[in-house]
Amino acid sequence: MPWEKCQAKAHWCSPILSPIPTKLILSMDFTPTELPTGYIVTGLELLELRVPAHVPLGTRASLSCRWKLGPTDVLYSVKWYKDGKEFFRHVPRDVEPRRKFLLPGVDVEKWNGYCALKSYVRTQALASNCSSFLQLLKHKHQSSPNGSNITLFPAVLETGGRYRCEVSGERPLFPTVSDHADMIIVALPEHGPTISGSRLRYQIGDRVQVNCTSGRSRPATRLAWYINGEPAPPATVLTPVTYKDDDGLETTSLALDFKVKPKHFRKGDLKLKCLATIATVYWRSNEESVQGERLKGYARSRDFNEGASRADRVQAASSSHCKTHLLTTLHLLIYCILQIVSKTLY
Repeated sequence: MPWEKCQAKAHWCSPILSPIPTKLILSMDFTPTELPTGYIVTGLELLELRVPAHVPLGTRASLSCRWKLGPTDVLYSVKWYKDGKEFFRHVPRDVEPRRKFLLPGVDVEKWNGYCALKSYVRTQALASNCSSFLQLLKHKHQSSPNGSNITLFPAVLETGGRYRCEVSGERPLFPTVSDHADMIIVALPEHGPTISGSRLRYQIGDRVQVNCTSGRSRPATRLAWYINGEPAPPATVLTPVTYKDDDGLETTSLALDFKVKPKHFRKGDLKLKCLATIATVYWRSNEESVQGERLKGYARSRDFNEGASRADRVQAASSSHCKTHLLTTLHLLIYCILQIVSKTLY
């Protein structure tokens, strides 16, 4: 098989007897039957890298890196980097196999924090025996002291960044595989969202202009408005405004503006809810309810006046006419009596 065909298979190929210059290529799917004579192939693979996308401030961040060695591979080193800078390494053949390097915001717990994390294990038997816990981890992943799993504690704002795991095999090839993922440290708000600008009562045709403000956080809190349990129409929601303080924490405000319509009071009251979220680690809401009693009273009064029947109006008019006629008759009777009395006296 020519050198180019070996390249096409994406293997770690190194000519031993061939005059072609040495060149290393990552192996992904080698087939032993297609292996050219005189070449060494390594099967080192990085199976999985786990880095939590969002970690609340002050909590633990557990990172794991799983790999698979080839039949002839020997582990040389496991290294961890943050933003391109190494902060932890495991080299089995060194006098000091595990080493930590100072990096702001990155504090690796001793022994990867597994004994410290035993309180988080729900199984009582494992929680009471740290060695059993480590044994389970060795069985499930690779041996924990070899750098496959590390725990950072406590998580501070500077802990956020891009993390990379790099695994290398032994000589003569020193095959290396790596992968990276990003982590964001979340400073959760101290309180839920607040609603301002609302009134106690609204009538049909009134304009609702309210504002929702989040607590200080990092990253910025995402806000959303709901009207009677349904997402507010986009046309009624203004563009969110975010303010950043000197300490890096952010406050977000989102305004809602719409006219009250009869449909808003179909269930008796108008409910306005503001939902605040940060990824999957924070979810709080605030809701205000405007009772529709005043609106209902107005409607009943209007319906009563406008709903009077024609017979009622005719009866009212007839009653008024009778009263006028009776008053006129009474006046005439008094006039006649006065005339009779006057003639009798004179």
